[in-house]
Amino acid sequence: MQDLEQWGLVILKKYSREEARIIINELLVKIFNRILAIEGQNLKDKGIKLSMSEIHVIEAISLSEEATMSNVAKKLGITIGSLTTAINTLYQKGYVTRERDPEDRRKVVVGLLPKAYEVLKEHDDFHKEMIDSVFDGLELEKDELLIESLEKLSSYFKK
Repeated sequence: MQDLEQWGLVILKKYSREEARIIINELLVKIFNRILAIEGQNLKDKGIKLSMSEIHVIEAISLSEEATMSNVAKKLGITIGSLTTAINTLYQKGYVTRERDPEDRRKVVVGLLPKAYEVLKEHDDFHKEMIDSVFDGLELEKDELLIESLEKLSSYFKK
């Protein structure tokens, strides 16, 4: 909570603590929902028929050193059961592979097929364009404050 309170000090000069909390909450929810909606529409426009959850599963697989079901579920912060459902769908759609580890049959290793890498490229391109557009509207000296504030916010949500 301390990180969020430090981050909120700037906004508290203009608003009461309670007003600042309401504003920050509304902004976070609106930003999160808007990004998901815009990204989902962008991918849909490009013919990609996956949910944002499925795209984030593909992304988590690509970022995992050892892409076992346990590791990917942990990276996403979901249960192995929830991941199994997503992997089954992605497997049927031809985006992922899955097989038992020959050395440890308890482990299921997942991998990406070429279609998944195409989706990842579109996903990454969207995020690059989004960040570029954010920076277009900022002044260089303000970028550091934004980055510092977002880092504090991010560390708060990692707890």
